[in-house]
Amino acid sequence: MNYYLLTCLIIFCKLSVNAQNATNSVEALHFIKLGNTLRMVDRPQQAIDLVLRALPAVQSKDVYLEAVAYENLGFAYTDLENSQTALSYFYKAHNLYQKLNYGASAAAMRQLIGEMSGKDLYAGIDIGASGVKLAIFRSVYENGFYNKDIKVKPVAPNVTLVSGTAQSFKDGQDVMKAYMDSIRRYKIPADHTYIAFSSGINETLGKTPARKKKLYELFSSLMSGNPSGADSLRIDTTLTAAREAELFLIGSVPRRLWVATSCIDIGSGNTKGGYYDNGRRFHAVSLPYGTKTLANLIDGNRSLPIDAYKEEARRVIKMIADTAVNVEFNTASPGLHQRKTVAIGGGIAWAMTVYLHPEKAGTTAVPLTLSDAQRFARLVMTDYQSLIQPDLTDLADPVVRRKAEADINNVQNQFNEKQLIAGALLLESVFRAYANTSVPKRFVFIRDSDISWVAGKFLETLNQNYEQAVVKSAR
Repeated sequence: MNYYLLTCLIIFCKLSVNAQNATNSVEALHFIKLGNTLRMVDRPQQAIDLVLRALPAVQSKDVYLEAVAYENLGFAYTDLENSQTALSYFYKAHNLYQKLNYGASAAAMRQLIGEMSGKDLYAGIDIGASGVKLAIFRSVYENGFYNKDIKVKPVAPNVTLVSGTAQSFKDGQDVMKAYMDSIRRYKIPADHTYIAFSSGINETLGKTPARKKKLYELFSSLMSGNPSGADSLRIDTTLTAAREAELFLIGSVPRRLWVATSCIDIGSGNTKGGYYDNGRRFHAVSLPYGTKTLANLIDGNRSLPIDAYKEEARRVIKMIADTAVNVEFNTASPGLHQRKTVAIGGGIAWAMTVYLHPEKAGTTAVPLTLSDAQRFARLVMTDYQSLIQPDLTDLADPVVRRKAEADINNVQNQFNEKQLIAGALLLESVFRAYANTSVPKRFVFIRDSDISWVAGKFLETLNQNYEQAVVKSAR
């Protein structure tokens, strides 16, 4: 048996012989501290017994220790998967911290209560180059990454807003109206709602300010009637590719892993990513190539036969790898060499995961390898039909199977063969560039990365609020 565990249990057994309540705050503090230690060695029930024996000595006498006791009871009952009792103690702790004006502690309790009760919903609307996307979700920390517990995420209609035509704006406005109705139906307040023009919209319509202003006015007019008031809802029109990449990292990777992780997101219009240095400054990586823009570059007239397209795709990707991708990884961004974990997002990484690993349908973080990227590129070039119809006969779990089938259908609706070829070759070149760096890499695909920037925005605000509360009171 672990020596540390044995020592804790011996102390607990000695206390249990007399089984008396704490008689003063000092004894109560010892009981609460030992109870927390017992939780850490997987003895939550013994922890509960000790903390309950501490409470009579501090109730209405030492309000801070009483709040700490309630908090620790909440954690112990969480360990026992008794969420209702845990919530009742978290509410008690929150009320006392608020009474004491301990801002950081009260904020942490609010977050715990929101996550555990399932009421802490967020909404994000991405007004992008090829359409408007909605997600209503909770963000839950599981297995080392943030999992998005999605309540609403409709398949977005294809609306080409970057064309700037009156019809495209009208179509986008109709979609936006339906999404705002969903947010109102779920009664999500303004401070839990984030609406933004994507970097693609800002870069493209930014060249025609009058069109961008018109789109902003059309969409802003639909925001009245929000539960927290229309005046507090705004559309963020400042997003850049670098900012999207930073929010993707914040919304996907726990803070403690930031300095050991880089991110890369291969979107439809561009590739973006980056990393934090030891001073928590984000270094952005951006390439003007994405899955769909690259397909257009390879075959602008959409007239090449598939065999000719494949040859041209190989030529174009080699040129981009030599002049942009490898330069970025080997010269411009040395920090990419040093980060062991690579968080990967974007539609083409999702497509690869769906086709090669259908058994991982629904898994938040899926490990990938250079071999996966090479196999994906090889199949898309030599055995396309086999690739897009993966064998699901070994998927015994009906939930996983249904999810895999739905993902396969959605990928086939999102990418045609030429786009898949362009994206697969670009993805392989990125994996190769990472693999050529000095530190061995661990690649992890982040599911629902297209809404990680929304989760990142709220987590960033939460982190800032905590820091401000700690600086203000350190409590």
